[in-house]
Amino acid sequence: MPHRIVAPLLAFLAALLASATVSATPPPRIERGNLVLEGVPPHPPRILETLDPWLTGRGATFRDFLPDGGLLISTRFGEVEQAHRVVMPMGMREQLTFGTEPVGALSANPQQDGGFVFARDRGGDENAQLYHYRAQDRSLRLLTDGRSRHGGAIWSRDGQRLAFAGNARDGIATDIYIAEMAAAAPASAAQSPAPRLAVAAQGENWSPVDWSPDGSQLLLLATSSVTDARLYVADVASGAFRLLSLGGTTGKAGPRTGIGSARFSADGRGIWFTAELGGEFQQLRFLDLADGSLRALTALIPWDIDDFEPSPDGRWLAYIANIDGYGKLSVMDLGSMRTVEPAGLPAGIVSGLRFDRSGSKLGMTLESAQSPRDAWVLDLARNEATRWTASEGAAVDPARLVPAELIRYPTWDRAQGGARRIPAFVYRPRGPGPHPVVIDIHGGPEGQSRPGYSAWTQYIVNELGFAVVQPNVRGSTGYGRTFTMLDNGRLREDSVRDIGALLTWIAAQPDLDQQRVVVSGGSYGGYMVLASMVAFGDRLRGGIDVVGISNFVTFLTNTAAYRRDLRRVEYGDERDPSMRAFLQRISPLTRAEAIRKPLLVVQGLNDPRVPASESEQLVARVRANGAEVWYVAARDEGHGFRKKSNRDFDLRTRATFLERLRDAP
Repeated sequence: MPHRIVAPLLAFLAALLASATVSATPPPRIERGNLVLEGVPPHPPRILETLDPWLTGRGATFRDFLPDGGLLISTRFGEVEQAHRVVMPMGMREQLTFGTEPVGALSANPQQDGGFVFARDRGGDENAQLYHYRAQDRSLRLLTDGRSRHGGAIWSRDGQRLAFAGNARDGIATDIYIAEMAAAAPASAAQSPAPRLAVAAQGENWSPVDWSPDGSQLLLLATSSVTDARLYVADVASGAFRLLSLGGTTGKAGPRTGIGSARFSADGRGIWFTAELGGEFQQLRFLDLADGSLRALTALIPWDIDDFEPSPDGRWLAYIANIDGYGKLSVMDLGSMRTVEPAGLPAGIVSGLRFDRSGSKLGMTLESAQSPRDAWVLDLARNEATRWTASEGAAVDPARLVPAELIRYPTWDRAQGGARRIPAFVYRPRGPGPHPVVIDIHGGPEGQSRPGYSAWTQYIVNELGFAVVQPNVRGSTGYGRTFTMLDNGRLREDSVRDIGALLTWIAAQPDLDQQRVVVSGGSYGGYMVLASMVAFGDRLRGGIDVVGISNFVTFLTNTAAYRRDLRRVEYGDERDPSMRAFLQRISPLTRAEAIRKPLLVVQGLNDPRVPASESEQLVARVRANGAEVWYVAARDEGHGFRKKSNRDFDLRTRATFLERLRDAP
């Protein structure tokens, strides 16, 4: 080879090596309060000016009715969400709880004025404790041990006892506990009896779902996976329990089925529940406890029933059908079996159904792509829906908010005689384009992108000019049991191939720019981001990975013990040598040398689901490639950021990152 060629080539290679060496050197760690930053540049003033008005909004979530007719809601007026009371439609929100951590799982005592129970963890560690709020003196009493993980609190009909799940016995199994709340008047925990272990779990994730009307029995749900669950009835006094056969289609000796929820009937003679029972969708059924017969109520609805609630007087049964991601509420008169379609309720996503004590009013949360979460009440006597809260979506003109467009794009395999089609929601900027694109991938994978309100999505569409595409790749819920199981075990990478098909669809859209596509996602969606950058890096500008899985083997090894078996059902058992080798091979960390485009990684350091080690090892490996990596970690967060100050910084960083990728040559 002539010297005139060799010399420049050697110089080029030396420069390239030097560049890679410099890039692989970790940038200095900068601490900013509870945030730990690496490689994150300052946020430009224009980002702050355009983004901050979108960060002012809040939503309100209906939690329960209070005995005086008011509503118990959760909303944020400071750093985190807290419990509030609203006594009339559009009335003042009276804050009831305070503190630096958000509250969750609010449940009002059905008999005691204003008393309720709520859950709260520390720094996102998900070891939630249960607290009792006494309305009489606004005191709080810790009901649980202060260390273990608790949830699923439900009141007996008379308000005297509280059942909940907790893993204090061994840190893994979720047993069922009962607290005597008639003795809950003293504020001092020393003066109150400790909750007693009522039912010892048998290896699955157990939770109480209802009390029998007379308080003698508990209905328990034991879940191994989203497609594998069982129902039990337990005797409260003895702790003995029996498996419900559900027509012989479930149980240790029979086929598994996904079960959504369950409730006793008002007379205690039967059980309402949602389950697949050999079909594709979660259908609403009634089990007669006397003779074991089953009756289907929604067999003609080819969609999942997401939620349901029977009225305490036994007259009404409300349920929500998840139709292509939208939530349709129906109310059935159980006397006439006539279905009432609620009047005055806007289209959107309905959730959190609860009746008041009289059974005449139904509370719920409603949101849409163009309206934030708010509490609504349906008066069944008048069939009239009333909005109780008016949450601020953002300090911008609501007319700027863009709707969600449902599309279906063809993928690489066949179903029902043609190419399998993947549903997705598209948010398009106004104007001709071609627009850059963010592919936003949900977590789970047993989850679903739905057209709810997101100020962040609306911001990047309106201010940064990105179109946002939210695909429900195979493995998503909401489209039938078969679709949900299409990515299990050794089929894992088939969902990644769905992103490749989406990139092909984007390339065919005249208003979308295939040269400027960024992938973004959290948790399992974070894995999908990393896997997409491995497989399709030449077709992407970069990625945003939020609390994502980088290596399935280390993830299964280090995730919280109480979650490990549940995840093994979905991903595969890493203890099996063959499966371990497969999981290692497909993990993005194993193939991290292929990731050479800019990457933003966001991680809560207290995350029990996807430990921070998943992000730390990935960041180090990708930097070794010479790729640009921004890293944002928070010491007081877990599986995602819930505190406003942390969340605001995170979104400002994401906006800066997206703007840079958008404008890169």
